[in-house]
Amino acid sequence: MKINKFYVVMLLLALVAPFVLYPVFLAKLLCFALFACAFNLMLGYVGLLSFGHAAFLGTGGYITGWLMMNSGLTPEIAILLGTAAAGVLGAIYGKLSVKREGIYFAMVTLALSQLVFFIYLQAPFTGGEDGMQGVPRGNLFGLIDLSDNLNMYYFVLAIFLFGFWLIHRTIHSPFGQVLKAIRENEPRAVSLGYNVNDYKWVAFTISAALAGLAGSTKTLVFQLASLTDVHWHMSGEVVLMTLVGGVGTIFGPVVGAGVIVTMQNYLSGGELGNYIHIIMGFIFVVCVLAFRSGIVGEFQKVWKRNFG
Repeated sequence: MKINKFYVVMLLLALVAPFVLYPVFLAKLLCFALFACAFNLMLGYVGLLSFGHAAFLGTGGYITGWLMMNSGLTPEIAILLGTAAAGVLGAIYGKLSVKREGIYFAMVTLALSQLVFFIYLQAPFTGGEDGMQGVPRGNLFGLIDLSDNLNMYYFVLAIFLFGFWLIHRTIHSPFGQVLKAIRENEPRAVSLGYNVNDYKWVAFTISAALAGLAGSTKTLVFQLASLTDVHWHMSGEVVLMTLVGGVGTIFGPVVGAGVIVTMQNYLSGGELGNYIHIIMGFIFVVCVLAFRSGIVGEFQKVWKRNFG
């Protein structure tokens, strides 16, 4: 019941937040929170560190952006197709990578992500280094004008809640329990008769599709799809978000994304703007050395120690 009340309070805060803070900033935060949650499904619940998730974020963004600019589709259909494209790419890449473990898995995903980056750099429909600019937001279901930032925010919030619910449902299902078993002791999971590569592949595909959903939504929010979304730096940022918030916690990536996006938004324009990456690196080092469980993980430890 405590958890349910917590989620109700967070939902109420999310509903009133755009009347206090800038809706586009909040929408950006939700997009990256969903991206981090999708990544955490792989790292936190399967134990696989992917350095290539930016490929799925960018793929969803580019496909959705191109469809909105050239097909006349409504935004919900364009987002679905962008998400599907990222899921298909994830299914292909998953088949190539899940048979590897540890650093080899990370390097394979990084190499495949760089391949996607160079394809989008050269592809004519992406706009190359200039990116895909002026993507129209359109009308949701042909009725709701998403050019209104408040409407856009609540649409993004609905998408985030769906993605968060899907991840929550996945990790608390029998399928999710098998994923945790693979993370904790893969040889034992194999001895129990589970085809661990198939479970990893399905989890990888789900994670990629949700990352694509985040990228598709982000393209509509900023009306832009660029190479930044597929660069390896973006893959590094989502690792940082997850570690800062708490790997293997359901709400940790949301908190981590909130911390990193807020820092980028409010520090980049000031005197500290030139040092933003140094500051983020310092926070990463502090978390690794002193807060191994991340913000949410450490909070849970303190709560259990004092109240549990």
